[in-house]
Amino acid sequence: MSAIDQAITKACSLPCWTDPKGAAPLGGGITNINITLTDGGKKYVVRLGQDIPEHSVMRFNELAISRAAEEAGISPGIHYAEPGALVLDYVDSRPMEENDLHDEATLVQVAGLIRDVHTKVTDLVRGPIVTFWVFHVVRDYAAFLKENGSAHIPKLQQLVEDAAALEGAVGKVNLVLGHNDLLPANILQAEDRLWLVDWEYGGFNSPLFDLGGVATNCSLPVEAERLLLRTYYGTEPDEALLQSYNAMKCGSLLRETMWSMVSEITSEIDFDYGAYTAENLSRYERAITNILPQRGTK
Repeated sequence: MSAIDQAITKACSLPCWTDPKGAAPLGGGITNINITLTDGGKKYVVRLGQDIPEHSVMRFNELAISRAAEEAGISPGIHYAEPGALVLDYVDSRPMEENDLHDEATLVQVAGLIRDVHTKVTDLVRGPIVTFWVFHVVRDYAAFLKENGSAHIPKLQQLVEDAAALEGAVGKVNLVLGHNDLLPANILQAEDRLWLVDWEYGGFNSPLFDLGGVATNCSLPVEAERLLLRTYYGTEPDEALLQSYNAMKCGSLLRETMWSMVSEITSEIDFDYGAYTAENLSRYERAITNILPQRGTK
């Protein structure tokens, strides 16, 4: 039985159903397997995935934040949850793509959504919640890659040195509850509104990480980045903010690159992590030369 067939069997066997029908895989996930089905005339999404300690993914944390995001009106409703499975109401929508956020009106809408996460979800979340500090994540990834004989070991010393320099450039931060995985596909465009899904990396962080993540994941031009910051903060960004933001933006790219390096070793999901690593490493190398022009010249 294939992994998808096993996932469909698991999804249909959950005790929350009366007569599940039409179970089928939903594309897009690269750390979970997602299944759609209908029950009692209503459609649902079943997210299947265990804890992933090497990525600091803890499902109790995802569930707590998902509940707060539902209460804030930012994420779909939760129908059922148990260890390894989260059932959400299906919303009629499409996942965004990079080019969608190059539209000014859409980008302004997304900036407002991010601000709502950082204000409303921060106030509503309950219980123990992880802290997602990207530079700790990078150091932890580097140690994991060394311990597990990664093909990328020759690159790690430079990347860890980069992380230390970027952390210093970011400076002091304000903590908010962040999504921390703002790939465009995690933003759903419905007919009259946006939804934000997939909270497995959620945790307390600087707001700049989500803002920088949107910019890097969508290849936003400089003018669009300034619009994003201006909309979020309600004022034109000054030089100090821009320095912190640009450093955190590089940190976001570095984390995504090393996340993929780790996933090359650990993930059983059918996805070309090697190509994803190469793509993100190339984007990171282009970005870091603007932030640390003297990098590697010692």
